[in-house]
Amino acid sequence: MIGIIGAMDIEVSGIIAEMTEKKTEIISGSAYTSGKIHGKECVVVKCGIGKVNAAVAAQTIILKYSPYMVINTGVGGSTSLNTHIGYVVIAENVIQHDMDTTAIGDKRGTIFLPEGNIDYIPCDKDVVARIKQSCERIGETHYVTGTVATGDQFITGNERRSALNEDFNAIACEMEGGSIGQVCYMNEVPFGIIRAISDSMSEEDDAVEYAVFSKSAAKKSIDIIIDFVKNS
Repeated sequence: MIGIIGAMDIEVSGIIAEMTEKKTEIISGSAYTSGKIHGKECVVVKCGIGKVNAAVAAQTIILKYSPYMVINTGVGGSTSLNTHIGYVVIAENVIQHDMDTTAIGDKRGTIFLPEGNIDYIPCDKDVVARIKQSCERIGETHYVTGTVATGDQFITGNERRSALNEDFNAIACEMEGGSIGQVCYMNEVPFGIIRAISDSMSEEDDAVEYAVFSKSAAKKSIDIIIDFVKNS
């Protein structure tokens, strides 16, 4: 079974619509829909925006449904002049940019796990390769790979976006992937992250860009997910 997590309706409703033999369970207030896409078993949840919501969903999916991989899908913001609206970012690793214990000598982005500290959490290389293949199969998809930075903030303004690129070499930012990655890493479950860019480093208002392009960006990520599951 493949676990699929998105934060908002626009990121998961199109996936759920493709499912057959659907069964929905409410756990901790969120709806987990299990079923099949092109005959492949999967479970999909809208976790809600933010790191805690995403972590709860990831841990629930792992404990309840025992997936052999977890995919986080949705939209994100650009933190690079080379990552434009409509591009798809496939994470090679994730970092939580809002983790900051630099005052006591740690690197910014350090997270604290029972077995030791880590900052960049690697995505599964096989999952990354297969997401690339899905992008190529569906066509008309410009994809890039790199670091995705996660934090409980909607990042606006070129200065703040550039800082994430300079500090972490991040090419996109969002609000869930890093915590999902942490949960999967702790549970030794392979994971991947797809982000279609809905707002960019430009002179346009970030909130306006997001409102205009988030639905089309989410549709792109949904198309990739459906092809990915079909060919898994």
